[in-house]
Amino acid sequence: MDDTIYRVVMNHEEQYSIWPAEREIPLGWTDCGKTGAKSECLDHISEIWTDMRPLSVRGGPTA
Repeated sequence: MDDTIYRVVMNHEEQYSIWPAEREIPLGWTDCGKTGAKSECLDHISEIWTDMRPLSVRGGPTA
């Protein structure tokens, strides 16, 4: 059983992932403010990440 608490993170291309909450977030990723069990975080991502294309492909603002 996975008792790890995860956080939802996002990169500059608005792509989402999960990361163990106790570990430092890798460079290039930011905390989205959602933590919980793996399934909770993945459910959250499936709700908010409706367009899987990277931001640069969607024609969004560039850094």
